[in-house]
Amino acid sequence: MRTRSLSHNSNRQQQKVHPTFVEPFNLVEPIENQAPPVVTMADIHTMAQLLEAPTEGYKDAIVVPEITADNFELKHGLLTLVQNKQFFSDDKEDPHAHIRYFNKITSTMKFPNVPSMSVKLMLFPFSLEGAARIWLEKEPPRSILTWDDLVSKFINKFFPPSKTTNLRNEITRFQQRFDETFYEAWDRFNDLLWACPHHGFSELHQLDTFYNALNSDDQDSLNFAAGGNFLDKMPRDCLRIIESKSKVRNSRNKPVVAKVSTSNSTPCISLDVAELKDMVKALLLDKKNQSQAPATVKAVEESCVTCDGAHSHRNCPVTDGNVYRDNI
Repeated sequence: MRTRSLSHNSNRQQQKVHPTFVEPFNLVEPIENQAPPVVTMADIHTMAQLLEAPTEGYKDAIVVPEITADNFELKHGLLTLVQNKQFFSDDKEDPHAHIRYFNKITSTMKFPNVPSMSVKLMLFPFSLEGAARIWLEKEPPRSILTWDDLVSKFINKFFPPSKTTNLRNEITRFQQRFDETFYEAWDRFNDLLWACPHHGFSELHQLDTFYNALNSDDQDSLNFAAGGNFLDKMPRDCLRIIESKSKVRNSRNKPVVAKVSTSNSTPCISLDVAELKDMVKALLLDKKNQSQAPATVKAVEESCVTCDGAHSHRNCPVTDGNVYRDNI
């Protein structure tokens, strides 16, 4: 029994156990089952064809909504009106005034079943020229979808914040000029407000700025028209008084120098002005007398160079013929 068990154990020790290696699962399908590769368009073009400039695919910056109306077309007369006053982006041009003029022109034309926004978006490029047209052409394609988008981009481009700041400062520092009438000052002040419609000043601030910018005579005139202190009135009443006074265009206040010359508190200046007037009158009178009595011209008398006689040397009796004697 022991020998048998020993032989069994020896056999078990002589047997070797070999590990089993499992092949990894191949996820790639066989070549015969794979679809053929897709050939793109670029793969069938030559280098020369790929380097050519594109001839299609240009998109405008303005997206005009689709018009469903039948037989719609822009009239030539409307295009002419728009092109008669084009915007060139000059420094003296006002983009706000251009938008107002464009809205006025387009509002005169009504098309059945056609939104006004579509008409404006179609016509606006024709109202630009020069640098303004180049700006619109450089805008990203399909970046302007509505009329408000177009106006916002146009104003921000040609009316930058720096220009707004300068105009606001001009309005705040407004002063009536020395030789400026009330009407001229009011008209110039309104021009500043018109040039910057987004100035942000209230009506109260505008009236207060204009009143304090006037000279003392015009302020007294407004106070008299208001029956007291002008600033004690309601803003609408103050505006009514200003507009009523501005209608008188031929009234011009005298310069400050004239008021000083007629003042009783400065007698020395009045005397100097009176003496100056007398001097001017005397000069004018003397000049008038000279023009009325012209001076007489004395005749030139002949004198002989030979004998100092009152005759020509050719008629001198001392000489014989063409021979002249020495008269030393």
